[in-house]
Amino acid sequence: MLKFVEALRFTCLPGCTRCCRVQGWVYLTETDLRRAAAHLGMSPREFEERYVYRTRHLLRLRKPRGAQCHFLAEDGCRLHPEKPTQCRIYPFWPELTGSPSAWRNEGRTCPGIGQGELVPVQAVLRLSAEMQESYPEMYPVPRQRSVPRRTRLAMVK
Repeated sequence: MLKFVEALRFTCLPGCTRCCRVQGWVYLTETDLRRAAAHLGMSPREFEERYVYRTRHLLRLRKPRGAQCHFLAEDGCRLHPEKPTQCRIYPFWPELTGSPSAWRNEGRTCPGIGQGELVPVQAVLRLSAEMQESYPEMYPVPRQRSVPRRTRLAMVK
């Protein structure tokens, strides 16, 4: 993965909102919810009642009828300074940065992929890790397979 990550180029293009128009859900952390509410001058409870769907393990923005997001305006995102982690980290999601073909395919949606300066590998890895830490339900830690004792001993020798 490291050689691939070193080759990632990305810049967010002014005026582009294509990533915001893709079918899917915007998931929130509890911190995202509080920040968005404060940005809009609402209490977290008011914001949640109006804009959030909560399940046992996840929070996500409700979708307005006929649109992808309540906060996408003609001139961009109304939450931009406090946008959710998922939106802020895009396109450095683990499922995109971990696969050259996924990254190339996402470039069909996002015209900023492949543009601009090379993104430092440390930044890509940090953002990808932040995504995993922010949404552990979506990115479960892989369980280590147990290795039989006899095999473990053979590996030590």
